[in-house]
Amino acid sequence: MAARKRASTMSVSNKSDPAEPKSAPLEQKMTRKTVAASGEEFRLAPPKLGVIFVIATLLCSLYLYLLCFHYKVEVELKRSILINAGLSLVGFFVTLKMIPVAARYVLRRNMFGFDINKRGTPQGDIKVPESLGIVVGVVFLIVAIIFQYFNFTEDSNWLVEYNAALASICFMILLGFVDDVLDVPWRVKLVLPTFATLPLLMAYAGHTTIVIPKPLVAFIGLEVLDLGRIYKLYMGLLAVFCTNSINIHAGLNGLEIGQTVVIAAAILIHNVMQIGSSTDPEYHQAHAFSIFLTQPLMATSLAMLAYNWYPSSVFVGDTYTVFAGMTMAVVGILGHFSETLLIFFLPQVLNFLLSLPQLAGIVKCPRHRLPRYDTATGLLTGTKDGTLVNVYLRLFGPKSEKSLCIHLLVFQALACAFCFILRHFLAGWYK
Repeated sequence: MAARKRASTMSVSNKSDPAEPKSAPLEQKMTRKTVAASGEEFRLAPPKLGVIFVIATLLCSLYLYLLCFHYKVEVELKRSILINAGLSLVGFFVTLKMIPVAARYVLRRNMFGFDINKRGTPQGDIKVPESLGIVVGVVFLIVAIIFQYFNFTEDSNWLVEYNAALASICFMILLGFVDDVLDVPWRVKLVLPTFATLPLLMAYAGHTTIVIPKPLVAFIGLEVLDLGRIYKLYMGLLAVFCTNSINIHAGLNGLEIGQTVVIAAAILIHNVMQIGSSTDPEYHQAHAFSIFLTQPLMATSLAMLAYNWYPSSVFVGDTYTVFAGMTMAVVGILGHFSETLLIFFLPQVLNFLLSLPQLAGIVKCPRHRLPRYDTATGLLTGTKDGTLVNVYLRLFGPKSEKSLCIHLLVFQALACAFCFILRHFLAGWYK
């Protein structure tokens, strides 16, 4: 979900209705030929590289320090991580160049929307290309596939699961793009990740056990519990949650990608900390596997954020949100830190709980659960809809869209910091 109103292709006709009033919106009168012409003349606003440099510096500095200086990471493993980082950097620049090209193509196919949070202003009448998340997804897959040449051999134990992970992510990109084109209903959208996780679940050959928290060992009588097929069911449910949670915690310029890069940075920091504090080679490989998929995700997402930051030049569409959610679910599952991942997703969990009455149909759910834009003040005010965005506005008062997005991203970062603090204090006592 994003702060846009889609332009329906059904409203485009070659002849105007005589009964149609002259004040009808222009998009209801345009022919496909006119749309194609506008796509040729379209010029995308320059990427906001200064903003991206600041965000990348804030999010990546600690990770790079821990990887390169603080921990003594095995030389061969560090080499693989740095090669992956180099390929991810190339992916950043490729994504940056491909977005304007893809934007012209989607405009030709009448795939654009209007920014609802700017309704009543000149910016609210601008056609914004949408579904540009397909560019991020495709470049991510290319980077991840090329990386196999540098890291995996034919007899690698991780190669099957790596390709299964890419198959699940690719499947989710396809389903997300189908959703953008066909506008799939919410109830159908909720179960789509279930099908996308099938390649991962079928190829998963890791353990299906969980470590019982130490305070509960005396009551259960076991330190390790094998869940068997129930563990795979848990994996599937986690993927469904992560995929949809990014999608419903949205509606502001930069929020969808912003929360993704903040969580991705936390995942990278967590992985390198676990590698540095352990001597188990298998444990190292599990967390390195997570890094190999998270670095390309972060790099390509930052490139998209350069165009999606306020004021947004493009919309990412459901293609991006479900792709990002599935990727983080995959790295959490195969990296064996799903509990930590859920704490990183604390704002998304809170947003889901707030949204549950509307998603379940108990309370009426409008198509766009967005805040209300006040043209007089230029600020957003909260509505009664059950989203974290609206609740935040009701608690702290009206804010500009850019300010609100920054506040929510800071909250996301604080949730990730809380996770690290919690792990530190519970280490040795909880598990």
